[in-house]
Amino acid sequence: MENKYKFEKYKNLLCEWSKRMNLVASSTLNDIDNRHIADSAQLAKYLPADVDIIDLGSGAGFPGVVLAILGWNVTCIESIAKKVKFLTAVKQELNLDNLCIYHGRVENYIAQLPRNNKYIFTARAFASLTKILNYVGSTEYELFLLKGRDVMFEVDAAKQQYHFDFELFPSTTGDGFIMIVKKAK
Repeated sequence: MENKYKFEKYKNLLCEWSKRMNLVASSTLNDIDNRHIADSAQLAKYLPADVDIIDLGSGAGFPGVVLAILGWNVTCIESIAKKVKFLTAVKQELNLDNLCIYHGRVENYIAQLPRNNKYIFTARAFASLTKILNYVGSTEYELFLLKGRDVMFEVDAAKQQYHFDFELFPSTTGDGFIMIVKKAK
């Protein structure tokens, strides 16, 4: 199944399931390509090629499912059962063998990770930078985040507690940013 077809099928599943449950804001369903898929896909330009990705608070699968369609091995972490059902249906319908779904809380998943490995985490509309760092701070991490225009307020708040290096790149789909965060050495 080629990517274009997978993205079409994903969009159809998202619209179908959104009639029964709140997966994304209903006002964004008429612009799924730009608001959700292209927004998530822009991370591909910044991610290393052959890495496994852990997507925090995956919700409807942004950016995790999009990155899996594009070829990365992705683990989506989601605590809400109905969203896990949706992600499971997407995995099956799109034959995404490179997508794993963890039903549980982010902190529980991260607690069981071996500490000596480096991890690549992604997130979109999940939590503040400080809260994300609270989750991943005990690991060797690199974060690839989709953040809004007020990202510097989050950086200033997080710098009160954590030492990290970061880069910001303007989003190509809105007024937000792609943020890459690395644990300070």
